Amino acid sequence: MSGPRPRIVELRLSVDRAPWLEAGLVAEGPGGSAEVGATRLLFEPGSGAPGAITGWTLEGVCSADLDGLATALAGHPVRPPAPGPDAVPRVDHVVIFTARLERTIEAFESAGVRCRRIREVGPADRRLRQAFFRFGEVIAEVVEVPEEQAGRDGAARFWGLTLAVADLERVAGDLGERVGSIRDAVQPGRRIATVRERAGLGIPVALISPEPSREAAPDA
Repeated sequence: MSGPRPRIVELRLSVDRAPWLEAGLVAEGPGGSAEVGATRLLFEPGSGAPGAITGWTLEGVCSADLDGLATALAGHPVRPPAPGPDAVPRVDHVVIFTARLERTIEAFESAGVRCRRIREVGPADRRLRQAFFRFGEVIAEVVEVPEEQAGRDGAARFWGLTLAVADLERVAGDLGERVGSIRDAVQPGRRIATVRERAGLGIPVALISPEPSREAAPDA
């Protein structure tokens, strides 16, 4: 019998939980955590560089060597938490920066997580390259950036989150000046808005409308 498929069990954030709860973006969980769909966010201010995703816990992978990303492996299958509020059903994307996209792809695939797609956009001198990996209901979007924007020695590093919300217009209205204008997303049929720094979430966060049809949705 095959083991569990790759899934993000936990994300660790060195930020305060209070602004996330006050904004209504997460459901309160035990011990300083919060739940967003099948993913648990662990808020650990002071545990690392301020305003950072400091690591994740995965199941269904065979290695924690993911090109410099602080990774813990779940020792046994973990039951996903109960669904959070309808306003934020899940984490949609985890955004990761790397200076060497092929190296990071190789590390992920060696751990048992297949690259679903590579996207290249823009002119040759400003080419944006992204790779996409499926972790259960969450996509890891790996973006190639200049070495100074990546982690130490150009290794991969976590950058931010995109949260899928059932009613983007309503949530954006509730947040008011804490969120930017709603615009078309890269994903067909979806809309997105960026949460501003004044919201106090501590890390880059965007809000995106649901996929038009989960059954017919592409891998990334």
